[in-house]
Amino acid sequence: MTPDKKVKILATLGPAVDGIDDIRELVEAGVNIFRLNFSHGDHADHAKRYQWIREVERQLNYPLGILMDLQGPKLRVGKFADGNVQLHRGQAFRLDLDTTAGDERRVNLPHPEIIAALEAGMDLLLDDGKLRLRVVTKYNDAIDTTVLNGGELSDRKGVNVPQAVLDLSPLTAKDRRDLSFGLELGVDWVALSFVQRPQDIVEARALIGDKAFLMAKIEKPSAVEQLREIAELSDAIMVARGDLGVEVPAESVPQIQKNIITTCRALGKPVVVATQMLESMRFSPAPTRAEVTDVANAVAEGADAVMLSAETASGEYPLEAVQMMSKIIRQVENGPDYQTQLDVSRPKAEATVSDAISCAIRRISNVLPVAVLVNYSESGASTLRASRERPKAPILNLTPNLQTARRLSVAWGIHSVVNDRLRQVDEVCSTALEIAQAQGMAERGDTLLITAGVPFGQPGSTNSLRIETLI
Repeated sequence: MTPDKKVKILATLGPAVDGIDDIRELVEAGVNIFRLNFSHGDHADHAKRYQWIREVERQLNYPLGILMDLQGPKLRVGKFADGNVQLHRGQAFRLDLDTTAGDERRVNLPHPEIIAALEAGMDLLLDDGKLRLRVVTKYNDAIDTTVLNGGELSDRKGVNVPQAVLDLSPLTAKDRRDLSFGLELGVDWVALSFVQRPQDIVEARALIGDKAFLMAKIEKPSAVEQLREIAELSDAIMVARGDLGVEVPAESVPQIQKNIITTCRALGKPVVVATQMLESMRFSPAPTRAEVTDVANAVAEGADAVMLSAETASGEYPLEAVQMMSKIIRQVENGPDYQTQLDVSRPKAEATVSDAISCAIRRISNVLPVAVLVNYSESGASTLRASRERPKAPILNLTPNLQTARRLSVAWGIHSVVNDRLRQVDEVCSTALEIAQAQGMAERGDTLLITAGVPFGQPGSTNSLRIETLI
């Protein structure tokens, strides 16, 4: 499993991937971390896929991350007497707490927190933004609206309220059951949906503790407005462009994506760009040119990882989608301007020993023909700071901790090897040279930069740098 790209691929599992052999093919094609989407499937399905991943990890001796994506609160209208109605522009339409089946004049909205948060002049988006209603009058148990964009509205369609912050936890009773199951299973990452404010991260962290890393999904305008505070409290960020593209004007999404990537790079937090990246490959063996450009732009902007959703979960060409994404990543990374753009956008270092060493290895690798940067890290913290610098050479992370290796699977440029032989500086160097060669990352005569902390085994103690030649 010699690494041939720095940007990672996060692939969603579903019915399209059926067994260990399929998982292995996806990993060999370039997948680094898998997503279990708890909006679909039951616990038995997810446990089965979890075991498939761990078996492939064992077969390949290659650490694989597993992310569980919590569903979060799904806001939906109730049901209609005839299953659907046709709403027309300019007509009046009421949403209320009455559970009676709806008609062309009204429908149940089983979410009092939405009614409480809305004010006259605010908009509601229904069915992924296909219909838009404007609030005219608000009551304790209902809202009267005018239809701005009409169309067919059927049972249980989704509701988005982009202009309001709802008094609603991001963790439903279902999410809490799923989270308990996933943590017991042993997932490495938890993705939190419907994040509105920093307090949501605090609430989730209290439940997760140190059992997994926490990834906040940015898909609400209020989360965009409080991005830095949310990112500081999270371990990583996902640019969840599906709901985000409904809640904000579509033309705003590219700039928001750039801002999120820039903020995460400054904080040294991994950032994943997700949703509809190769959407047409659900049904076609080849993507559109626009999709290729979209993936390429995310890579060029400095994202740590790009994600495949339905393409690998339920699409007809999951392997081809991963292969195409790998090709796009390699093409961009091998381009003449990629490293220059990353250097120009490099965030300012903090006044810490770890950042001083990370800056040094980046500059040395620009002066010397360094084949690989080797970092020994118990917790992965110093390796993430090295990744933040986006150095020209790949980063080989040596760690005695398998959990650390799995969690770093989402971070840019890091290739982890689990090794518990390291006890002193000379042993670090000899082991680093041996493993770099065995992993196909260095050959005789190559220059390596090796960083480690003394004394060993203390997280955050990286304080030494050596330049070695493989002989």
